[in-house]
Amino acid sequence: MDNQDILNIAMEQSSYDLNCKVDDFLSDENVIVPYKRNDKVKKYYEEPIICNMVSYGNNIVAAVREDVRDIVKEYFNKFEFYHCFEPPNMHWINERLEAKGYRICFMSEYYLPDMRLLKPLKCGYELKSLEQKDFKNLYKEEWSNALCEKRKELDVLGVGAYDNDKLIGLAGCSADAAKMLQIGVDVLPEYRRKGIAASLTSALALEIIKRDKVPFYCTAWSNIRSVKNAVKSGFIPTWIEMSVKPMEEVNKLNKG
Repeated sequence: MDNQDILNIAMEQSSYDLNCKVDDFLSDENVIVPYKRNDKVKKYYEEPIICNMVSYGNNIVAAVREDVRDIVKEYFNKFEFYHCFEPPNMHWINERLEAKGYRICFMSEYYLPDMRLLKPLKCGYELKSLEQKDFKNLYKEEWSNALCEKRKELDVLGVGAYDNDKLIGLAGCSADAAKMLQIGVDVLPEYRRKGIAASLTSALALEIIKRDKVPFYCTAWSNIRSVKNAVKSGFIPTWIEMSVKPMEEVNKLNKG
């Protein structure tokens, strides 16, 4: 599997997520398609979704409900596509969405491995491969990025770092799509800044690729620690997403 193969699989998955064509992401013009949930979407996409925008760096493809199509179209015509994911331009569309009872919700940056950079990294601690059966007693707060109790059936593979018999770091991946596994990683506070997270992330990515799947990594732009880990592990930024949801759903998230 080379970089082009990996990118093709990611774009194919995004085409399922937005119910569009793969070629739409390669166009020089923005593309708007009707939102229609595909049964192959990533497992963590939760309804209701009013609009989802994705960019691989060429344009924006937006899957929209009909009542926001004109707002999104005007937004795309008004601003360069690479400014549509940042303030102050986001305020322009958010104000118009709020008039209909919607708000911008999630905004994330996604990373794929660069096969020229991905390699095993040493961290000074023993690494062990883990399978689903090994996660039974690990659904705890300290491992909440690596594992997801809400969707534990999707946690299929992991790599743990051990100080003697003590688990000090864990990378896990969830089967969020048919061909793609998402990596999350946690390291105990007293063991951070020792290269453990990057060692775990790269080791798990290599294990995933051995299984003919594509590893991917997601973070917020503001999570610099996570961004640094992605880059150190051999991942590069590849696409971005921004979603729109009903106002009450966003308010629920803010209340925790």
